[in-house]
Amino acid sequence: MPAEKATLAVLFADVSDSTSLYEKMGDKAAFAQVKECLQILNAVTRKFRGWVIKSIGDGVMCAFPSADFAAQAACEMQLRIEQRPTSSAKYKIAIRIGLHYGNVLREGQDVYGDTVNIAARMTALCTGGHITMTGSTAGLLSPPLKSRVRSLTALAVKGKEQEIDIHEMTWQDSGQETHVPGRAGSLRAMVEPRLQLEYRHRKYVFRDSLALGRADTNDIVINDPMASRVHARIEKRKDQFALVDQSSNGTYVTITGRQEIALRRSEFVLYGDGQIAFGDSPGDRPDVATVRFLCESPENFLAG
Repeated sequence: MPAEKATLAVLFADVSDSTSLYEKMGDKAAFAQVKECLQILNAVTRKFRGWVIKSIGDGVMCAFPSADFAAQAACEMQLRIEQRPTSSAKYKIAIRIGLHYGNVLREGQDVYGDTVNIAARMTALCTGGHITMTGSTAGLLSPPLKSRVRSLTALAVKGKEQEIDIHEMTWQDSGQETHVPGRAGSLRAMVEPRLQLEYRHRKYVFRDSLALGRADTNDIVINDPMASRVHARIEKRKDQFALVDQSSNGTYVTITGRQEIALRRSEFVLYGDGQIAFGDSPGDRPDVATVRFLCESPENFLAG
């Protein structure tokens, strides 16, 4: 069957921090919990006229005929996962959901194209208990659903020349604020710390994790011969961002007002603001590629 053009909402939903879940519960128990969550996600998808394109590890990729159906499904997915009984509150599962409505190539039940990539990126930018979508998708929602959406920021997304407006959707009916499992139900508790990065006059904002290096597959592609193809990654760990060096020549971090720190197959928790250099120290080679960073706590950007 030849691929046909279509316009659909693509949604990704996956279990947040499943690696930690497996470590804490053990493979068998964690797999049973994840499997039960995937069954819920499948059932909700069918309820709102969607279909599951594929299961991806601890998550699913779905498609819906409209932005409204996808948004309704996302809200019910969050609600049902939050309400599911669990044997221990210590291991309560949360899911993160990202979606985008746009043009796709459809071949049978499968879909391809830029819309799929953008939806996947929305999920990568999201954290457990949240629903993230593009601004263009939010603009297509019916008024009752649109009233649940608020703008977060405009982010640079890998492979896109223009920044994409990111919106978040609340999914609880009680009160005016989103409830995040395991957290106080306030706006301050809901907002996660974020990391701002700037490279070659282009700004990036991430709330999850990202890869940096010379290869085109990285989130931020570093154009410097001393940088490794997969040079470093930044991981969000609770309320902190850890920079992990994976390079041959090292990563050099300077917090503003402090001495430079050289990382070689080691890691460092970023704080405040400063710069990251790839493969060489700016003191030894002034033209080395550098990324500026700023760690923001919820207090900082809620005040703004």
